[in-house]
Amino acid sequence: VQLQASGGGLVQAGDSLRLSCEASAPILSNWHVGWFRQTPGKEREIVAAMSWRGEMTYYADSVKGRFKISRDNGKNTVYLQMNSLKPEDTAVYYCATAMWGSSWPPEDSEYEYWGQGTLVTVSS
Repeated sequence: VQLQASGGGLVQAGDSLRLSCEASAPILSNWHVGWFRQTPGKEREIVAAMSWRGEMTYYADSVKGRFKISRDNGKNTVYLQMNSLKPEDTAVYYCATAMWGSSWPPEDSEYEYWGQGTLVTVSS
């Protein structure tokens, strides 16, 4: 299974972006999905997650109220709508899927498939 992340770019503070993550196989309807981000010199952090049924979501405190994760199972695609972007949101964003999780959200190690990352740059 391959995950293709897209939608990154250079925007100004306050702008919006929508990231997409398309799976090569119809697994997103049955797997948990997550969005992560990483900047040089920092550890990767989870930004948002959605359970496979969609009844549970998770957002990092830094993005609550600004980001929204969603999925379109018919398109095998998960989205991350990012509003009111801040310079500190600048990072490479990755999508990932986990078949199960020992907790919510799943531990990083429980995500099995990862996308290649898409760069989001927010200028001040």
